[in-house]
Amino acid sequence: MNKADLIEAIANDAGLNKADAKKALDAFIDNASKALKKGDRISLVGFGSFAINKRSARTGRNPQTGKEINIPAKKVVKFKAGSELAEMVK
Repeated sequence: MNKADLIEAIANDAGLNKADAKKALDAFIDNASKALKKGDRISLVGFGSFAINKRSARTGRNPQTGKEINIPAKKVVKFKAGSELAEMVK
């Protein structure tokens, strides 16, 4: 499912037109992105939670040459499925 498919599904399920569904989805994405950037955790009960995880610097290998490379530390977004979602996809 891509963004257009999700917008259409939201519009159909919520009884909205596609423009309003797009505004709602864009607002969710924007606010979730801002919260994660600040370091906040987003928890949607039954669905799951989004959090920032710190990945430390490490040494890796270039698979083509075998040469060692330094991979810098960075922050990544982590998603953990909630119990209802996990049970639904079982």
